[in-house]
Amino acid sequence: MSLPLLPPPAAARDPVTPEVRLGPVTPEHPASGHPSQAQPLLRQEAKGEEEEGEETGVQGAWGNGTAEQRRRGWGEAAEAVAAEEGQVEAGGTAGSGSPAGGAGGGRGDWRPLLAWLLWRRQLQCCPCAAPLPRSAARCCHGGTKMAALAYNLGKREINHYFSVRSAKVLALVAVLLLALCHLASRRYRGNDSCEYLLSSGRFLGEKVWQPHSCMMHKYKISEAKNCLVDKHIAFIGDSRIRQLFYSFVKIINPQFKEEGNKHENIPFEDKTASVKVDFLWHPEVNGSMKQCIKVWTEDSVAKPHVVVAGAATWSIKIHNGSNEALSQYKMNITSIAPLLEKLAKTSDVYWVLQDPVYEDLLSENRKMITNEKIDAYNEAAISILNSSTRNSKSNVKMFSVSKLIAQETIMESLDGLHLPESSRETSAMILMNVYCNRILKPVDGSCCQPRPPLTLLQKLAACFFTLSIIGYLIFYIIHHNAHRKNKPCTDLESGEEKKNIINPPVSPLGILLQSFCKLGLIMAYFYMCDRANLFMKENKFYTHSTFFIPIIYILVLGVFYNENTKETKVLNREQTDEWKGWMQLVILIYHISGASTFLPVYMHIRVLVAAYLFQTGYGHFSYFWIKGDFGIHRVCQVLFRLNFLVVVLCIVMDRPYQFYYFVPLVTVWFMVIYVTLALWPQIIQKKANGNCFWHFGLLLKLAFLLLCICFLAYSQGAFEKIFSLWPLSKCFELKGNVYEWWFRWRLDRYVVFHGMLFAFIYLALQKRQVLSEGKGEPLFSNKVSNFLLFISVVSFLTYSIWASSCKNKAECNELHPSVSVVQILAFILIRNIPGYARSVYSSFFAWFGKISLELFICQYHIWLAADTRGILVLIPGNPMLNIIVSTFIFVCVAHEISQITNDLAQIIIPKDNSSLLKRLACIAAFFCGLLILSSVQDKSRH
Repeated sequence: MSLPLLPPPAAARDPVTPEVRLGPVTPEHPASGHPSQAQPLLRQEAKGEEEEGEETGVQGAWGNGTAEQRRRGWGEAAEAVAAEEGQVEAGGTAGSGSPAGGAGGGRGDWRPLLAWLLWRRQLQCCPCAAPLPRSAARCCHGGTKMAALAYNLGKREINHYFSVRSAKVLALVAVLLLALCHLASRRYRGNDSCEYLLSSGRFLGEKVWQPHSCMMHKYKISEAKNCLVDKHIAFIGDSRIRQLFYSFVKIINPQFKEEGNKHENIPFEDKTASVKVDFLWHPEVNGSMKQCIKVWTEDSVAKPHVVVAGAATWSIKIHNGSNEALSQYKMNITSIAPLLEKLAKTSDVYWVLQDPVYEDLLSENRKMITNEKIDAYNEAAISILNSSTRNSKSNVKMFSVSKLIAQETIMESLDGLHLPESSRETSAMILMNVYCNRILKPVDGSCCQPRPPLTLLQKLAACFFTLSIIGYLIFYIIHHNAHRKNKPCTDLESGEEKKNIINPPVSPLGILLQSFCKLGLIMAYFYMCDRANLFMKENKFYTHSTFFIPIIYILVLGVFYNENTKETKVLNREQTDEWKGWMQLVILIYHISGASTFLPVYMHIRVLVAAYLFQTGYGHFSYFWIKGDFGIHRVCQVLFRLNFLVVVLCIVMDRPYQFYYFVPLVTVWFMVIYVTLALWPQIIQKKANGNCFWHFGLLLKLAFLLLCICFLAYSQGAFEKIFSLWPLSKCFELKGNVYEWWFRWRLDRYVVFHGMLFAFIYLALQKRQVLSEGKGEPLFSNKVSNFLLFISVVSFLTYSIWASSCKNKAECNELHPSVSVVQILAFILIRNIPGYARSVYSSFFAWFGKISLELFICQYHIWLAADTRGILVLIPGNPMLNIIVSTFIFVCVAHEISQITNDLAQIIIPKDNSSLLKRLACIAAFFCGLLILSSVQDKSRH
């Protein structure tokens, strides 16, 4: 029986390699180094576990005691196992697998190996033999210790069987299956979202209508007039159609009043937009309605662009719900059907099915109008109008969605027959979406919109990624064949394997092709989600529960996964990653829940965005102040990591650079920090330590920066002139102007300066050893620490109370740049003054913090939809399952993009200056070509 090998070293069992973090760095750990493999999700560090086991001791067959006593116990246990299994003989020798590693040796050489074997056996039989955390070891026996064991073992088991790599494979399989399901569904049900808009949907809450599979835009007055300019819309029917007419007109002119004789024609005209909307009173489907429609079918008569018709309740009422009336209705609609079909060839024709009634509220003269009769009339209209053409689909569209709306709202009717105003407004807005979405193409109105045509840049990007995939496949085949030739061969005499040569490392070309291959597949998923109309989209709808319940859930997870920090300095690496992680998760929940409509939540999210920028100022200032590294390599590395994904998305998704506003914001502020510190005189910590005069010089630099910020903030004209210059205008314009960029920059204009100033003060105090940053020690003396903690808690709560009492966004946004730093500093002090708080961090939040930039950018297209206006629907009909699946795929994609960016950064931005300058020349040529192609593309659009 062969002996098992020793367990591999801790680093091999549980690889935890530092990832290159995108964004600012803390002074203790500058962002540099080679990108590594993905860190297993929330795995404990091996070194920490070993130290924890040494401190606690191992309880089991060996018992408690000193290290020497435990070693003696191990030796005795090893002998017992050897005697039991007969695997150790007197004078035996250690083989090649012996820990001693020698050819000879005695019985004692096998003891560590056998001790490990016994420990492994006991661990399988008795989990109590596993090392316990120190806190658990100090506890009593029994349930507390077992709970701690279950906690640690549970985390280890989860992380052992579910790594990031396996998660990504699972996400890839899910994407492929979902894509196939949606393709099959569209082939079976059709690819026309207009049909879904006209026939199906549900209410989100009380008044928000959600069509099936697509998003409905809420049209403003200016948009409606712009769409309907020089158009003529005609409504024909009874009092219910008249209600729909009024609601439609009020989208164009909200002041239009419902007055005049109700049983006659009602005209409306808006001369500013040349829009004409008429209501024609024809309460029955009879010869009068037929003659009206027949006139429009003649070639010499101007035809309405849109015709909305429908009637039935008057026929039921006048004829007392008789069957003869239904037969006559069928005959009349049969004679009208060919005329409607002919008119539908040149105009948009909609037949409105009859809404249900609330029979309990009907007056005595309307009691004969029952839902049973209405259903019979609707079935007659559907069967006749759909069969009016042979061997083809009818051009007359059925407006059946109003039935679904009425089923939910008819109880609010005043007379049981006519719908409440909110329901009529919803039906009118659906009509507006059906006609105007294909004309104006609103971002949040995906219903009835065709897939946008591919631009020149998108076609070139598709060709590039296709060639990259082909190139990588060829490279992989060649490399795989070479690997097979160098595969270990068996020596026939000794029966042992021999290697011909050592496998060479993967070349930079292989990494480059692999990265672009994976990026191409990911970009294809982006395009499918938010441009190809393959997957469904839905509107957002905010409720307090959709925002606060997920917040509580991630808070519990964050507390569950906690670890000890490697160091206990203020804003250490683990703490800043944790900070970025939980902030990013809260922002994601804020976006998907549509919580921007709730002002207190909006203001607190503004603070979180400001806190990101605060970290930008703090981290980059600390790096330059401590390292003094103003070289071009550092600048290019940061700019590449920040902007690579956004540049690719601008090309693939056909969006301007300013659309992803946060990346331009942090990019510009990084350059401001760099220029401020790099300009003469360059003042760094090493120089300032020799002469305090340099501290004063740095403060003068910061004061001048503050003056420049104030000038630009209160001089919109100067700001817009600077950023309207070509080629800056190509980066910072949105919808033809730079106002959006000015608004975003001005909203958090001081917080980066605050971060730089905080870093300067903190590092100065640290250098003079004013702070106590030891493990478990408060940052200051007990009295000072308690006082500062009290002030911080009061300041934090005061800001929250103020944010909750704001009257409107404009008022809050005006004060936000000056007061947001209060809550940020309060949080930093609360988090860092107590020593125990600095000594722990949430590995769950920290993991997300390392990919926070990718999460923020990727959410635009593969978690949200319609450029953040809606929600991506991968699994229709089950919102909870849809969120779980889409979130899982979204996080896996963001993590993979982070790795791709790190890999490409090492190749495209080399450390050698001569090579770097050549790469920069190529990058400059690429952007020049991009600007030229973009200009050509813009001209072709106009």
